[in-house]
Amino acid sequence: MIGKLKGVVDEIGEDHVVVDVHGVGYVAHCGARTLAALPGPGEAVILYIETHVREDMIRLYGFAGEAERGWFRLLQNVQGVGSKVALSILGTLSPGDLANAIALQDKAMVARAPGVGPKVAARIVAELKDKAPAFSGAGAADIGFKQELGEGVAPAPVADAVSALANLGYSREQAASAVAAALKNGGDGADAAKLIRLGLKELSRV
Repeated sequence: MIGKLKGVVDEIGEDHVVVDVHGVGYVAHCGARTLAALPGPGEAVILYIETHVREDMIRLYGFAGEAERGWFRLLQNVQGVGSKVALSILGTLSPGDLANAIALQDKAMVARAPGVGPKVAARIVAELKDKAPAFSGAGAADIGFKQELGEGVAPAPVADAVSALANLGYSREQAASAVAAALKNGGDGADAAKLIRLGLKELSRV
């Protein structure tokens, strides 16, 4: 079982890269984001690999980091999500963006990935909502906060502040992140007006 490849980029295709490891070329299928971030031919590269073995073939899937590979595995636990769809999602959303989308129950963000319909997107955010903190790394606290928003159990001033910022034209993800930062500065007892003011201040720094 191959878990990681460390070698030199030999060639980059539309959906794969060939990595030369001591003269042996390994074909790893990758998402669009991973392919775009690869160095050019002849340059060193490290890919985390997920190996799928079937009776008629062995296929390698390559990822820039372990978090991305972890989400690839996790996504395929959802009915209707195979390797192709999982790769498409990770080619559209970073692991952090995917965690945020699931925490906020943002089906539309997940459905942006090619080949992902509304029903599959809805299943993904519903079935994986308890998994987001585990795969969000350093942002676990913020993801937990966004889960409260997505599930409708966040305090009223918080939910009102996020809605107000979203009504001003910011995305729900931007609004939630700004209010999360505002809470740290304003304290848990801050009212909606204060959270909106601090949230706008945070957004002005972006």
